[in-house]
Amino acid sequence: MSDVSTALGVRLYPDLVEQGGLASALAATAARHGLDVGRLSAGDSGRSRYTQAAMACDRGSVHVRLGSDARYFMINLSEGGRVEAHGDACDLLPVVQVVDVWRGGVPLADLAARFPFLTVRPARVQAS
Repeated sequence: MSDVSTALGVRLYPDLVEQGGLASALAATAARHGLDVGRLSAGDSGRSRYTQAAMACDRGSVHVRLGSDARYFMINLSEGGRVEAHGDACDLLPVVQVVDVWRGGVPLADLAARFPFLTVRPARVQAS
């Protein structure tokens, strides 16, 4: 069994195993749908190389991790080192759409309205 198969679990994430991990799968999904996720990086070592992905831009950063007991993708949007929004999605496409819109500068309140699985830090919703 390959490192990626062991790290991801073929049962929950067969598509990610086939694509070599989360960062590769996010990039491929973005390309397939004409979305811009910028330059994605994978975790540093071990299991995280396949189960985590991050993207940084002028606005802040996005971190995506995999659920371990069920298939879902956890996403955190950060500005100034502080998580401003987070959520879980069961499919890669909405995660990629969030990253694309985030990079485009859409206000947090609009993100939360467009992607109901996101929870925005309350003070930030009012400030947008």
